[in-house]
Amino acid sequence: MGQLVDGVWTKGSISSNDESGSFKRLESVFRHNISEDNDKYIPETNRYHLYVSYACPWAHRTLIFRKLKKLENHISVDYIHPDMLDMGWSFATNFPETTGDTIHNKKYAHEIYQISDNKVSTKATVPILWDKKTHTIVNNESSEIIRIMNQSFNNISKNHDDYYPINLRAEIDDINDVIYKNINNGVYKTGFSRTQSSYDDAVQKLFSSLEMIENKLEHQDYLVGNILTEADIRFVPTLLRFDSVYYVHFKCSLKKISEFKNISRYLKNLYSNDAISSTTNFEHIKRHYYFSHEHINPHRIIPIGPENLF
Repeated sequence: MGQLVDGVWTKGSISSNDESGSFKRLESVFRHNISEDNDKYIPETNRYHLYVSYACPWAHRTLIFRKLKKLENHISVDYIHPDMLDMGWSFATNFPETTGDTIHNKKYAHEIYQISDNKVSTKATVPILWDKKTHTIVNNESSEIIRIMNQSFNNISKNHDDYYPINLRAEIDDINDVIYKNINNGVYKTGFSRTQSSYDDAVQKLFSSLEMIENKLEHQDYLVGNILTEADIRFVPTLLRFDSVYYVHFKCSLKKISEFKNISRYLKNLYSNDAISSTTNFEHIKRHYYFSHEHINPHRIIPIGPENLF
């Protein structure tokens, strides 16, 4: 995996770890909004396009929102190949349920970034929300894309379900912060640690936060307000990847999600929602992590199992 430096793709591993060996996630660079009062980006049917990987948990949350908000006929989507190698995410189609790049016919995701800004310096991540009209990336930050989907296309989709209601926003923001720092990103901090001390710190925070949520779910079915909210949708992609990937591959091996009674029940309930189950592809998930991270799994052996998800 490489990155773009002044618009030029640079191969090889470019460190995202600090001096202590802790993994540091880089900020997304395209952060525009879509709204009725936006001079440049307004909600329109079939104007915007998503580039996603089924494997990527950050992209997964946008697919869930796209289905929950009934935007399938309004925001088109391309599915990237699960392998992320020297050239980054690929539009190759030699793996089931990949589409290639149907907009530009490019080979790699970083080329989409180059079209948008030929001097950009960034990791070429997914999801990418693309504007077909202005030929540019609107946003590549998943947490912002899902809020765009939650509120900006209601009059087009006729779906007014609100997963970030005003009366629960403070509580949602609080739990999002913990889950992002210690769980969503925490599994990566654990798996990409380069020192024992950074690993120990990350894995302790990860499981302390999971235990906190296990206790929280003892008497409720959802994280906030006992209804499905953005907080659940941001959490569930990590849970779905945990036992099959993070437990082994990222050494998050203190305890499986299936060993948490309340979280397992919660996950089973969420997975019964078609917007979540139909956008989950375990073949892509396992192939991506075990095949792409050669520095962790040099022989690229993809383990079997687990037999039971919950």
